[in-house]
Amino acid sequence: MRRLGRATIALWNSYDPNTFREAHRRILARAGPLALAFDGNLATFGFPFPKDLSTPQEIADWIATTTSIGEDGSYLKELAAKGRFQTFAYVDRGFPPQLGEVVLTTCAPDDKKKRSVDEICRMLLGGKSVCLVFGTGPKGTPKEIVSIIPNHLDITFGGYSLETCTALGAVVAVLAHGIKESEARGR
Repeated sequence: MRRLGRATIALWNSYDPNTFREAHRRILARAGPLALAFDGNLATFGFPFPKDLSTPQEIADWIATTTSIGEDGSYLKELAAKGRFQTFAYVDRGFPPQLGEVVLTTCAPDDKKKRSVDEICRMLLGGKSVCLVFGTGPKGTPKEIVSIIPNHLDITFGGYSLETCTALGAVVAVLAHGIKESEARGR
């Protein structure tokens, strides 16, 4: 059996960069179970976590005390316990290479950077990890970050904008289904 690459759900904070808000809590509580259910990782960029929380496990434990989403936060805690939840400051020149090939999830992909679901699945099936960047909040991913991301993925049939949590579930499920289909066909 070949080794699959791992997908990382990367949440780019476009909400308040200085104060941790309910929107931050909710997206983490929703993304954690998706990463766990589909054997992925979770990473945050620029989230303003309270200063007294220094590890992903402390953050997951704290989120769990304040949410009923994701089995009261237990899925996020489990993900952190497995070492599959990471936090990063904002980046401006590139994403951490250990997260894999960077892919922007967007409804408006650059034609030169556009990748199909099949292409991303082939990367994963070939053992290459991918970092799926989701812009959170009303502003999404900043243009200067969009410009440095080499791969763009739109899973809709025509550039439809999806609410962030809807997009999270849809992208992860579409890729998981594509991988299972390819494996069933023996590719």
